[in-house]
Amino acid sequence: MRVEASSLEEAYSKAAKELSCSVTELDLQVLQYPKSGFLGIGKKSAIVEVRRKINANNQRYERNFNSKNDRFEQRKKFDKKERRTREGVIVQEPKKQEVVKKQEVLISNERSVSKKGTSITTPFDDKFHKDKINPNDVIYEVQDKIKMLFANLCFEIKDISVSVYDDETLLVKIDGPDAALLIGKDGCRYKALSYLFYSWINIRYALGVRLEIAEFLKNQEEMIGRYLEPIMERIRIQGRGQTKILDGVLIKIALERLRGEFPEKYVGIKNGKDGGRFIVVNEFNRKNT
Repeated sequence: MRVEASSLEEAYSKAAKELSCSVTELDLQVLQYPKSGFLGIGKKSAIVEVRRKINANNQRYERNFNSKNDRFEQRKKFDKKERRTREGVIVQEPKKQEVVKKQEVLISNERSVSKKGTSITTPFDDKFHKDKINPNDVIYEVQDKIKMLFANLCFEIKDISVSVYDDETLLVKIDGPDAALLIGKDGCRYKALSYLFYSWINIRYALGVRLEIAEFLKNQEEMIGRYLEPIMERIRIQGRGQTKILDGVLIKIALERLRGEFPEKYVGIKNGKDGGRFIVVNEFNRKNT
């Protein structure tokens, strides 16, 4: 049949609709390519000659079926046969009983249940449930690895020490001629190093990290402490309050300080309209709690 339309795509779609098949099943020959012309002058439509392809795989679909159910069942049988025969090789489909047995074997391999208890161990337990590590047992290992890291960098650092801050946190101190470069503008490099050390030490040893570079953290804590004094006084009087937009390590320091000062209140981080973050302090929602 010949089909005429404003574009080739429209002609293909129209032909497929007329022949009740997909475009991939059409044998196409373009008789005239479309032209837009100039201001409508010399405009030409697309004219194609199409016929439906016939092959061994789709000959059985050329006949008309009485209902949608017949067509669905026929296609289902054909697909099943295609799956079974690929390049002359017969593919055996697994029986339902075999599938169930394989699932039972996988489940039995992934968990072990004690005879008298109800505890279940899975492969995920090894990743998320680790024995508590004594910080004193790893401080020299962590210190040697940090020294190895900076030995391969261009920064001149002379003092690197790791000690125990508390039962769950290591204190990492770094100082030297290039300490200011490690801190960076607005503490950008300090934040990057802090995230780097935390990601490594927390995953490897299940411990937290407190990073101090040339007393940068100490100065930040003193500054944020002075800023929070009037805010905390207002919270004690009014029962609620909030900080200004804080960035990076400052919001972490302020959050820890406010939560320690008001353990009975809700202290959380909120996002501002411009993407900045600030801390709000108010009463807990008693209905939800």
